[in-house]
Amino acid sequence: MSLFGTTYHKKSDEELMELIKENNQKAFGELYDRYAERLINYFYRMLWKDQEKAEDFTQDLFTKIIQKPELFNGSRAFKTWVFSVANNMCKNEYRHHEVKKKANDHFDYNVSRSAASKAVEDMDKITFNQELEVALSSLDEAKRSTFELRYNDDMSIKEIADTFGCSEGTVKSRLFYTLKHLNTKLKAFEGVIYILFWASTYLMEL
Repeated sequence: MSLFGTTYHKKSDEELMELIKENNQKAFGELYDRYAERLINYFYRMLWKDQEKAEDFTQDLFTKIIQKPELFNGSRAFKTWVFSVANNMCKNEYRHHEVKKKANDHFDYNVSRSAASKAVEDMDKITFNQELEVALSSLDEAKRSTFELRYNDDMSIKEIADTFGCSEGTVKSRLFYTLKHLNTKLKAFEGVIYILFWASTYLMEL
């Protein structure tokens, strides 16, 4: 339950945004409670595992929300909107540092699905994560971020499509291409990548 009471706790994200437009601080606090940790984790994985940078970017994003809440388009779900803003902030940071093709460690992938976790329990997980990061870093930003939102943030295909403003087919295509790429790059971990491919067949139904 939120520190600000059950009235705000029960409101939807979109309802809270409407209240924020009226300078309601409690509504802002509730929204911050819901999303701050998720956004810090997202920025951490996308921005070179820099915890300080992740926290700074999260604060910057919420500062934008409280200063210009009218930027939120009420026809969209808040969750997909806020992650699209976060994604754009990451892209701007990549351009600023000119590292889109140079970084090898943008992601700290954690296999979250039970089947995948079982498959890697007897292997060197640190090595796997390092190799996965290198493989992902060779992809373009759109495919990396799509993979991140699907497997680390548990977003549905529809939510990811809304986040990027593209079709669900495009999201599925990016995921399938990424998994195919990983299968090629990570031959030493065929068991894990096979499980990801197996799971990906269900993506087409979500």
